Amino acid sequence: MLAAERRDHLLGLLAREGKIVAKDVAAELGISEDSVRRDLRDLAAEGLCQRVYGGALPVSPAVVDYAARQSVAPDGKRKVAAVAAGLVRPGGALILDGGTTTLAVARALPHDLACTVITHSPTIAAALLDHPQADLYLLGGRVFKHSAVACGAAAVEAAQNVSADLCLLGVTGVHPEAGLTTGDAEEAAMKRALSARAAETFILASSEKIGTASRFRVLPWEKVSGLITDADPHDAVVEQLKALGLEVLVAG
Repeated sequence: MLAAERRDHLLGLLAREGKIVAKDVAAELGISEDSVRRDLRDLAAEGLCQRVYGGALPVSPAVVDYAARQSVAPDGKRKVAAVAAGLVRPGGALILDGGTTTLAVARALPHDLACTVITHSPTIAAALLDHPQADLYLLGGRVFKHSAVACGAAAVEAAQNVSADLCLLGVTGVHPEAGLTTGDAEEAAMKRALSARAAETFILASSEKIGTASRFRVLPWEKVSGLITDADPHDAVVEQLKALGLEVLVAG
């Protein structure tokens, strides 16, 4: 099989199965695992897959920069945001992660809601400036421009001094095997620090992130209370997540 044919085969397998197991493909095609790994390296370099131990997974479309992400699945994000906003109780304290989905949550919160919002995102804070009864706490640190959030040691330390009832966290990839992932190590560490300071953590993920993966793991499944998504509740990946014991709130 020519290299171009192997490439098409791998991409087709990724689309159909949601993952590639290198040793299985090698046995199927009668080639070495090294050949399959080289092909996967080439595909990963083009942004067409996310390499993991033993093979590859679909790459998340949410790894593009902040401005570009605002045009990715805006309807899905609004649906997810509407459900997430409904979890915020009057008088409660909310840790709100940065990103385009959580920005949609900020915009979905009732204008007169009395609550405390803690965030490391200047865009989230700015979106809530005209909410008269929302107390805002902005955590500072080095600004990671890709997601318009503060990250690094100073931001993590600041997060350790707050607490909340609820944390709403965005990720770029949600996969039964790879878990909850994002594309930057420091951002992943910041998300863990935020989640650790809340009684409950819900993951926000519009449908294009379901079944995909990015490079850095954020949290194991047992550390989150649930997932909010607009994906089909009968989607194979969603069913796998439910089988793990995860509460899935469907945003219709």
